[in-house]
Amino acid sequence: MGMTLTEKILARHANKKSVSPGDNLWVDVDVLMTHDVCGPGTIEIFRREFGPNARVWDREKVVIIPDHYIFTTDVYARRNIDILREFALEQGIRYFYDVGSPEYKGVCHVALAEEGHTRPGEVLFGTDSHTCTAGAFGEFATGIGNTDAGFIMGTGRLWVKVPPTMRFVFDGEMPSYLMAKDLILHIIGDMGVDGATYKAMEFTGEGISMLSVEEHMTLCNMAIEAGGKNGIIAPDDKTLAFVRQRTNRAFEVVYGDHDAGYESVKVYHLKEMEPVVAKPHSPDNKALVREVKGTRIDRCYIGSCTGGKMEDFKAAARIFRRNSVKVETYVVPATTEVERRLREETMDGETLYSIFEKAGAKISDGASCAACLGGPADTFGRLSGSEVCISTTNRNFPGRMGSKQSQVYLASPLTVAASAVRGVITDPREFV
Repeated sequence: MGMTLTEKILARHANKKSVSPGDNLWVDVDVLMTHDVCGPGTIEIFRREFGPNARVWDREKVVIIPDHYIFTTDVYARRNIDILREFALEQGIRYFYDVGSPEYKGVCHVALAEEGHTRPGEVLFGTDSHTCTAGAFGEFATGIGNTDAGFIMGTGRLWVKVPPTMRFVFDGEMPSYLMAKDLILHIIGDMGVDGATYKAMEFTGEGISMLSVEEHMTLCNMAIEAGGKNGIIAPDDKTLAFVRQRTNRAFEVVYGDHDAGYESVKVYHLKEMEPVVAKPHSPDNKALVREVKGTRIDRCYIGSCTGGKMEDFKAAARIFRRNSVKVETYVVPATTEVERRLREETMDGETLYSIFEKAGAKISDGASCAACLGGPADTFGRLSGSEVCISTTNRNFPGRMGSKQSQVYLASPLTVAASAVRGVITDPREFV
């Protein structure tokens, strides 16, 4: 029996001809990413275990991206940035995207892709659960804790158990009213937040091939919300073109074997699917949008690593271009590149930025995680009371976006935009 895409990548990085689910391996690491929340802890462990004068195993393979609690006066958050800054200077880290500098990029998971750090066939670890986003590029990418990250800093290797692979096939053409967010919320709602615990989630089918690279990122991003070890999609021509435009570093494309063994195969027929939301307070609390249509909302939020990319904003602009919002609506670009493109790219002769502005949305003047993880009290768009919010983010646990008394519905950018225009949760098929 052959190997799945995940198994093949891990086998190559362990210098083995073949591996099977459950095998424990030492794998060589291509990229280690950390940010301002977990970076200081990782650095502390690295210094404690390898010595105060230790050097990272490869200064060009450690990527540091502050993005979570950065535009704030909170002294502890600012101290974290100082620790990263001092460490990057001391170690000569080549890829440190310092906040407040021309190199600043924004949300780590999107910035990694934009800057060419996500490459097919490689192994990427990050001190953030949504590191699995990079599986969209046909690589093994997953989140780890500070201890594992500190070990990688010193050795460039990690002990990994090979996960079994669950395959999700999407048949048929992608309807105009569905987005990748609907697909992954369907899956999570069907299997629960622990249904894929320590398993690889591989996405394939005609519907997946029709999606853009950024939509692939959305699917893989939320594999962790199902408990998955990693999400992964075999690279196609548009994926390879995306990567080659952003890096001249050599990489080896890997594909799964035709006779690979999967733990399970689930087939979805896109023509039978509808827009969905995840109701409070869990990503698996699925409901069809039409089932909660008319639910009161106080706020709409379009942003984050899941919902703050260009494809997300283009989808929202399709609805906003001829309509105004009826509730407080925030637009938060994930990265500085997205922020720039909002001001440059047009729809019907008007920039996306102008469309959002005329619709009455509040546009962030800085790219970051912002309210997705709540954070300090002065975090942009933070929920402060018992508001009801519909958001393109990836988690809706109590207190996730600020107040524990708030309620957060998760949805696609199309559904959030339609809801912003109506002032209640609204099915995007009324507009699209």
